[in-house]
Amino acid sequence: MSPLDEGNGSTPQGQMGNLLGWAMDEAPGASLVNALASTRQGNDTIFGWYARYLAAKEEGHDAVNGTAGILLENDGTLAINNVVDRMLREAPAVEFSSYAPLKGLPDFLDLSISLALGEHRETMESLGFSFVSTASPGGSGALFLAANNLCERGDAILLRDRHWGPYAGFLKGCGLEMATWPLLPEEGSEYPYFADKAFETIIDQLAEKQSTVMVWLNDPAHNPTGLTMTAEGRRAALDIMMASASKRPDVGHTLLLDTAYSLYANEPHGWGQTIVDAMEDGTPWPENFLITYALSLSKSHTAYGLRTGALIGIHPDQDVTERLRDVFGTTGRQTWSAAPRILQYTAAQLHGNEESAEAWAAERDRLQGLLTERRDAFVRTCEEYGVPVNPTHDGFFAWLEHEDPEKIAEA
Repeated sequence: MSPLDEGNGSTPQGQMGNLLGWAMDEAPGASLVNALASTRQGNDTIFGWYARYLAAKEEGHDAVNGTAGILLENDGTLAINNVVDRMLREAPAVEFSSYAPLKGLPDFLDLSISLALGEHRETMESLGFSFVSTASPGGSGALFLAANNLCERGDAILLRDRHWGPYAGFLKGCGLEMATWPLLPEEGSEYPYFADKAFETIIDQLAEKQSTVMVWLNDPAHNPTGLTMTAEGRRAALDIMMASASKRPDVGHTLLLDTAYSLYANEPHGWGQTIVDAMEDGTPWPENFLITYALSLSKSHTAYGLRTGALIGIHPDQDVTERLRDVFGTTGRQTWSAAPRILQYTAAQLHGNEESAEAWAAERDRLQGLLTERRDAFVRTCEEYGVPVNPTHDGFFAWLEHEDPEKIAEA
């Protein structure tokens, strides 16, 4: 007999109008999801506050949007590189509808390496470096490829203590832990924007107890501060990682450069120069050391919704890069199938033509000028009113640190 047949035929107490039987879960759906899924709740902080901003404006409040992870024109509309927009609209229909190859369109993969390394690519090739690139759905896809493949489950990835919040979710979803070192060094440091001593100490600690060591370094144009390391700081970080890899040849070392905002930096390809300098100084490259770039076209090409990026790997041994090509390509196939095609095609066409490439660069420079004007005004005003602000140089962001930011946002 079902519960509906008991007594006078009415539904059980508390079940009137409810198709469910007896509710047993303490939390809705608890028995249906795994342990990791049970930790996934709430909205992304940025998107949540943005929704509140929109609601406040709709209600007529004098609200300020302090959450923008996109670039807006002075009138508040989305800033769009019109060269990219025009070429997207001129693209053949088949480029919108077709799958891309699983690893990415070859012309786009070649372009992605040039966007990452810039004018230093040719020199690095002459020095004997090999490259691998795998297309991904945005920079987030590139981060996933790295987290999923280049660190053992249970190991900790090293981040600055001020970082893009979603990093934590990528790591947790791949069974990884997080270790941090300070964003800024102690006063009097040789490197004003790199805490080298803390970095070296934690690298050493991780290498002693883990089989892999991976650093995620968002530079240049750090999110959320806009900080960019100096050439000396970059070299110090590279030297520390290479020395650790040489000391422990059985421990894999990977430096991932998150370059989501790099093409809005004054030195967009500074890391390429640093790598070249190290090699020309005779620094030996350890076999167990890899550099990767997580590239995003969302910002550089103002095409946030088209989800296009790449993970680029750099190593002197071509056998290593070919192995990684298979690893990353297979991971993509098993996760998102193929990355979206249309922006891969359009970006390759755009940069393959001198006229359109120059027009894109001119528009990018205009947008960078907006960012520079706003940053200068922000820093100048903070100085005028005695408001402390973290060092900020490039990219979309500047950041006021506060021990209770939610209280400020609610004010």
